Amino acid sequence: MTQQRNTGEAHESYTPDDFDNPPAGPVGVHRGSRSLAIRLIPYVAVLVVAALMGLLAWGLFSGSINNLKLPWSSADSSQSSSTAASSTASSSAAESSSSSAESSSSASDDASSSASSEPSDSESASASASESSSAAQSVNKATSIRVINGTGTSGYAARKKTVLTQAGYSNVVAGNPSGTLPSSSVVWYQNETDKATAENVASSLGISAVSQASSISAPVVVVLMN
Repeated sequence: MTQQRNTGEAHESYTPDDFDNPPAGPVGVHRGSRSLAIRLIPYVAVLVVAALMGLLAWGLFSGSINNLKLPWSSADSSQSSSTAASSTASSSAAESSSSSAESSSSASDDASSSASSEPSDSESASASASESSSAAQSVNKATSIRVINGTGTSGYAARKKTVLTQAGYSNVVAGNPSGTLPSSSVVWYQNETDKATAENVASSLGISAVSQASSISAPVVVVLMN
């Protein structure tokens, strides 16, 4: 009994407050139920941040981040591109002008060289033509001439040899045929320089046919036929 009184006196020594007389029912702060959208916001934020981090990592590894155009760098890039384009255009214009100048100078040099070379070419051509014509038209009476008797008449080639000797030819030989004979009398010559001599021999012997033959045994060969 004494102990209980002491306990009661101890309780009665404190100043009573609200907790000494709690109200009936649950007491405290309780959160109300949240909507589905509010509950999904943290998950959506985590997904967005993860996607951004993945894009950033891909851009760093692939180098595509260097091509990213920021709003504050558009003016600088456009200005630098216009400057580069103008410098490129000016350099190409300078190169084209220099190339056109070089082509015009080379064309003038070619024209002058061709103009200077034309007279020399024409002169050389005329000189060579005159030399060839003079060589072809000259009669060389010291040329070796062979007179072949294809008629079957004995001494006929020797008589024609005498005719040529009297005409001034100094190297005439009479002989007999050794191969295929033509159908009529002819004077053959080896080279173009012997043509004038062959024509003069044919005129001296009264032969009208004169032709070139490379496989004959002398520069000029006379074949006498019936």
